Amino acid sequence: MVVPDADEPLKETERAELERLRRELTENRGAPGDAVIHRRGLRWTATGLLLVLVAVLAFSAVLARFARSEVLDTDRYVATVTPLAGNAVLQDELADQITAEIMARGDIANVTKEALTALTENAPNVPPAVIGLAPVLTSQAQSFIRQAVTALVRSDQFETLWIQANKRAHQRLAAVLTGETNDAIEIDDDGTVSIELGPIIDNVRNALRDRGFSFADKIPDIDKSFIIFRSPDLVKAQRAVSALDKASTILPFLTLLVGAAAIWAAPRGSRKKAFSLLGIALAVAMALLAVAISVGRSLYLDAVPPGVLSPAAAEVLIDTILVPLRTMLRAVAVLAVVIAAIGYLSGSSGSATAVRGAFGRGLNAARGNAAGRVPRPVESAAAKFRIPLRVAVVAVAILVLVFWNYPSGLVVMVTIVIAALALLAIELVARPAIGYHQPKSASSADASVPSSAGQGD
Repeated sequence: MVVPDADEPLKETERAELERLRRELTENRGAPGDAVIHRRGLRWTATGLLLVLVAVLAFSAVLARFARSEVLDTDRYVATVTPLAGNAVLQDELADQITAEIMARGDIANVTKEALTALTENAPNVPPAVIGLAPVLTSQAQSFIRQAVTALVRSDQFETLWIQANKRAHQRLAAVLTGETNDAIEIDDDGTVSIELGPIIDNVRNALRDRGFSFADKIPDIDKSFIIFRSPDLVKAQRAVSALDKASTILPFLTLLVGAAAIWAAPRGSRKKAFSLLGIALAVAMALLAVAISVGRSLYLDAVPPGVLSPAAAEVLIDTILVPLRTMLRAVAVLAVVIAAIGYLSGSSGSATAVRGAFGRGLNAARGNAAGRVPRPVESAAAKFRIPLRVAVVAVAILVLVFWNYPSGLVVMVTIVIAALALLAIELVARPAIGYHQPKSASSADASVPSSAGQGD
């Protein structure tokens, strides 16, 4: 029978199993089996409850950051809606509404009919039948006005007007959601948020005048508004949004704190599994938030009256406003998947062990020229402090994402890639010192053999 050499180093899988057995032995020593099972059950119950709380906090934290960054921050809001100025659906909607308002407020149909009537009265050679051309001329005037409005909303000048109008509207939006109203701001009880089209219509009137449209001077000042959002529940949400705004800074840190507590509460030897479950809890929270966004979007579209906005324009508006929220959702979801993967791959399951083994062989192949030599000091230090270095890299990555005001999906991906490269660099540097055993010195070897053998040498 072949007896293993006592000095032969343990394999990574053997060492991991030995450490696990030692931890279980230490935890179970002196305690009855039922008591140990009961204690582990209590710990897992506490971990489960904390993970549920993590999911709730993550759900609320993303909403709170959205409320603060997009709904209550004028610059962020304007940056979000600015691309709408170049959207063809919205341009057509605005052109239709402005044209209809000018035709109605300018009373173009009656003005045309009155002009033809006066023409027949003052010009005897003009037959009264000319008055019947009023509808035709009115239709041509409407087409002419529509062309002028379309030209304006598709010009570079319109983007400036659009931004200015939305800046003014954002103050009203923030006041609606936070309840911070004052005499200078008019808040609709039905939760309507709109932008004023007066400046845009003034530009249309000037354009018509420049084109020789004689009726342009008869168009009065128009205070028409373009509704970008209407929801009776908006006013009811004032208190909730205000609370989320105040908690937006605290919630991300509270989520991390509760997540750390969930991992700590797990039984010893199962904390890597709890770490993986933390990622799953975050992913579930983001999945539920995605469902909530989809349901809320559908309810909003169903509640918009056709006379206020066309279905196509309503979809464009709500989808644009929801872009930042969906971006934050996806960013947190990516982070959650990475956390779950790290927890799983660092566990003791057969598949995780196989993956780590393949990874270790890959590292050995990458550092093949370092095999068998004495590790350098930096390699020994990296091997000795490998776990603290890993924790530091992960902690820095998480803090970057927490302190980054509005992390996009790209920011999350770049942060994760950099963190992964840093972890890989730690493993590559530490690899020559992992499992390395310094050869015994001559004096030690002599001391380990019988004295007669030493004399013979």
